[in-house]
Amino acid sequence: MNVRSFVYTVKMTFPDREPPAPPQPPDAARRTRAPGDRSRARVLEHAAALATLEGLAGVSIARIAAATGMPKSSVYVLFGSKEELQLATVDAARANFIRHVVTPAFTTTPPGRRMLQRLCDGYLDYVEQRIFPGGCFFVTAAAEMGGRPGPVRDRVALYQRQWQQLLSETTRQAHAADQLPPGTDPDQLAFELGALLAGSDIAAVLHDDNTLIDRARQAVHTRIGTQDGATTG
Repeated sequence: MNVRSFVYTVKMTFPDREPPAPPQPPDAARRTRAPGDRSRARVLEHAAALATLEGLAGVSIARIAAATGMPKSSVYVLFGSKEELQLATVDAARANFIRHVVTPAFTTTPPGRRMLQRLCDGYLDYVEQRIFPGGCFFVTAAAEMGGRPGPVRDRVALYQRQWQQLLSETTRQAHAADQLPPGTDPDQLAFELGALLAGSDIAAVLHDDNTLIDRARQAVHTRIGTQDGATTG
């Protein structure tokens, strides 16, 4: 998987599953879409945060209506079903992850070891800052949905797999440029980094202890050969 395709090959905005509206003048279309878009964004912000605390199974039209103070009928109009709400929540969490973790790495570092370190540091910053109150949305969702076949599980698995592919491709680029310690197996390293990041999220959130994030950063730097935190090479 090409590194930059992680952002651009899969639609970042929420899938449009609503029936087409009758043609309207451009100004009228803008006026009618904006309130709905704002309501949708507000709902999905609450839904993603709630899912990290109560699970995706708890993301229902009734629960989100109660959390946001919106009428259930309004939430229903926006999404149509519990499953569509859950799928949109997963998409929104992915867009959030890309905004906080992936895009900064793409825009501030070249491919290779520096980008790999920036991706890992960005992930740990994302957890440390509690962008979602229950930590990484996808670690929580993967644990919950692993044994529940269906479209929501498939969407979570797709996005988690793409993240691992991004780590793998970036690690291979660093290996090809001789930027990793001698003898490094890039695919094994990518697997270890993914497991380290997810495990650090679980431990830091469970124990409410961000010193574990600092330990994880040191482990990443040691593993990729930047023990002092430097990003040269």
